Amino acid sequence: MTPAIFGLAGTTLTSDERALFAAANPAGYILFGRNITDKAQVRALTDSLRDLSGRTNLPILIDQEGGRVARMRAPIWPDFPAGATFDTLYEIAPATAIAAARANALALALVLSEVGITVDCLPVLDVRQSGTHDALGNRAMGSEPLRVAALGRAIFSGLRDGGVAGVMKHMPGLGRAVVDSHHHLPVVDASETELAADLAPFTALNDARMGMTTHVVYTVWDAGHPATQSPTVIADIIRDRIGFDGLLMTDDLDMQALSGTPADRAATALAAGCDIALQCNGVFADIASVCERIGSSMTALTTARLDHAMEQVTAPASTAGSAQLLADTLARRDAYLALA
Repeated sequence: MTPAIFGLAGTTLTSDERALFAAANPAGYILFGRNITDKAQVRALTDSLRDLSGRTNLPILIDQEGGRVARMRAPIWPDFPAGATFDTLYEIAPATAIAAARANALALALVLSEVGITVDCLPVLDVRQSGTHDALGNRAMGSEPLRVAALGRAIFSGLRDGGVAGVMKHMPGLGRAVVDSHHHLPVVDASETELAADLAPFTALNDARMGMTTHVVYTVWDAGHPATQSPTVIADIIRDRIGFDGLLMTDDLDMQALSGTPADRAATALAAGCDIALQCNGVFADIASVCERIGSSMTALTTARLDHAMEQVTAPASTAGSAQLLADTLARRDAYLALA
């Protein structure tokens, strides 16, 4: 199995993609707006990926956070609120905010499972700071670490109740980035003491089974490499200090915070200690180059982490009864949110 998760070019597999993926057997796939038109199409696409891999619990990821980060949109699917919404409610009624976050995540899982998506790249556990770049902005669930952790745990619970796995991101914390890592490399000069707040939500949820790195340089830990490609940050901070022993994937390697070819980026991240390279752009030549460079021999430890992560995923839901359950769940969430 190739230790990578790949994006796709369009709404169906091309013949070239089918041949490459059959040979490479990547760990999983990730969907974006370019891959999505309607429910029947998405379910047909995810079923084709499962059939090709021979794995019923194949990781098929999506960034369906809510707010502006949503690949599946109205009017076909419900709109979901951004993370900051739950932070606002927490100011008024903490227990209600936690219940709302759990119900919202369950509704997300029901929507995703219906079309065969098994992993949502959520919760966002980055602690918002006064200078946080708008690329994170209202995606964050607040500036108080324990509040972020409490809401994050509720999201994990709701997703799991709906048969979908979550991914905590972006370790070891994106909240101090003042430039957008999609376009530039953020450099954070905060001290060890200051960064303790950034680590706190991840440490509180270190039993999560899947996590994602961030492309940020933390000068106090490793001034020469972004976290995704830093053996020091991965071993000493993510694995040791945070205590995370789950499946560690990179953030999208196509982001311009990183330098080098797609194959270079993937190989460097895996050599640094990431389990899985996330290549999202769907460009066939890039995917082929990554496959050639990193090979298809996933380590036993990564395989075990992947299997453990996907144990919490149930078979994709049928539509029978799901519409009423979704409506009831959304109504319950909205009743909680009305308090804000």
